[in-house]
Parts: sequence; structure tokens; C-alpha cells
Amino acid sequence: MKEQPRIFRRARGALSVALAAGVLAPVALGASPAVAATPTVSCTSGKAGLAAKLSKDITAALKGRTSTTAVALYDRTTKTTCSLRATTKYDSASVVKATVLATLLWDNKKHNRYLTQREINLTTAMITKSDNDATTSLWKQLGVTKVKAFLKAAGMTHTVPGSGGYWGLTQITAQDEQRLLTLLTTKNSVLSDNARSYELGLMRKVVSSQRWGTPAGAPSGVTVQVKNGWLPRATHGWRVHSIGAFTGKGHDYAITVLTQDNKTMNDGINTIQAVARAVHKDLNPAVATKSTVAPPAAPQEAVPAVPEAPAVRMLTATPRS
Repeated sequence: MKEQPRIFRRARGALSVALAAGVLAPVALGASPAVAATPTVSCTSGKAGLAAKLSKDITAALKGRTSTTAVALYDRTTKTTCSLRATTKYDSASVVKATVLATLLWDNKKHNRYLTQREINLTTAMITKSDNDATTSLWKQLGVTKVKAFLKAAGMTHTVPGSGGYWGLTQITAQDEQRLLTLLTTKNSVLSDNARSYELGLMRKVVSSQRWGTPAGAPSGVTVQVKNGWLPRATHGWRVHSIGAFTGKGHDYAITVLTQDNKTMNDGINTIQAVARAVHKDLNPAVATKSTVAPPAAPQEAVPAVPEAPAVRMLTATPRS
């Protein structure tokens, strides 16, 4: 019993250092996290042998990693699907920005209006540079009610918008992110053709330092549309996610990989890219691949400091006064 106060003081001291640095990292009182058990990925396909190969190769890509990973894949050409923890909820981080833009475009369609120049500027910064301030402005403009209405219309039934303005704490699933990518890449009644073209166009223009993740190993000549997100919290370490749509020249598939329990941001990136390379290789055998942007040395997206202690969440929007 005498040891408890000393342990508490050490933990509190470590927390103070983390807060002073502006980023709350997991406070480890014991051994490093154990390597997560690797569940088998479930795949089906209209192409003989492809489902088994994908299941084997994605499972192998995840072996020995500490990341707790969710995977979803759909390839229209071969009618192939893969899933792992597809309905498990993760903090969205900046992946939700693709949903924010889709909500805005859906709402504009309902009211038969075009984007204003302000909205064009904000959406461009939000998607291509993952700008947090732009996202906060659009989140406030839309309001959670409209976001929920879009999610219902889109069939994204497992997604729960973050409360209190904290859009980065929206709860997402790999299954729902695939639904969004499906809406963006297929003609439908929820998003107009112009809206789909606009959002995919911005996802094609993401800055080079943020084009890691699902594009890793993509075939040369394919059109890559991507949005990534990353966020450290006191529990489950770094959340690192990537959603990508790959179209053109006979390609038509989407990949979602969500991760948490990463010790570092690069751990999450490496997990995602290992999965992505396996998928691209199996879907495109004997095809040259694109060079991959190296993982960034540090996050390119600002993460606001946590003002309270002990902190239980990392804020991704400016706190209300």
C-alpha cells in the first residue's frame, strides 16, 4: 500500500510533462503494449482464388503489429469485398473531414444552391491541407443536426458525430467510410454528379506530405483520391486512419484502414501501408506501382493542446469559452 502514492506521483509528473508539450501521450506505468492478436480477414470475390489470397496477404501484413486495425475493401471490377472489425468504432480524427464536405454538398443540393467563395476556400483548405480551423468553421455552419441528417441519408448508420464541437471525436467505422467512398464513386440520389466530382477532385489534390496511407503500392496511372487522419489520446495511443478511392484505366476500388493503439504516428502509417500494398498487389498482379511518399517525421496537422488534467480526450476543435 505504501507504494501507491509514489506511483501516483510519478504518473502525475509524466502527465504534466505531456501537457506542457501540448500533446497528451499515453502514460505507461508498466511494460510496452503487447502485440495484438491477428484475426483473419474475411473476403469474398467473384474472381476465383482472389478472396483467399487477399485474406492471407492482409492477415500477414498485420501480423506482429500492435495496431488494432479495421479494414474494409470493395472492388467493383471483380466484385470483391474484405472486412475486419468493419463495425468497430474509432475516433475519426481528420478522416471525418470527407463527411463534413459531403454533408455541405448534400445540403446545398437540397436547397438548390452553389458553394460560396468562402465555402470553396474553406473546403479546399479542409481537404487538401487538412486545415482544422476551416473544418471547425464548416462544422459550426452545418450543425450536428445536418450532419446526422446526411449520415441517415447516406446509410452511414454506425457513425456518431462528436459532441460539443469536437468533430475529431466523431465515432466512425470502416463500413461507414466505405459507404461514403461508394457514394463518391457511383452515381446516386444522395450526392449530385457535380458534388461527387468536386469532392473527389479535392481528394486528388491533397498535399504531397499527406498522401501516405492507402495509396501505398497503388498501380501507376491510377487516379488516387485520399483523406487521412491522425490523433493521439491518453488511451489507445495514436489513431491513424486512411481512406482511398482508386479509379481510372480499368480500376474501380476503395480501401479503408482505421488504426489505434499505435505508439507513434508512424506505427499507424506503416500498418496502413502494409495492408494497402497487399491489396494493390493482389488486385493488380504484374502491374507497376507508384512510388510511395515516405511517412512524415512529425504530424503536418496541428493538434491543439489539452487544457484539463487529468485529461481524458484530445480536443480537435477550439474549446468554447
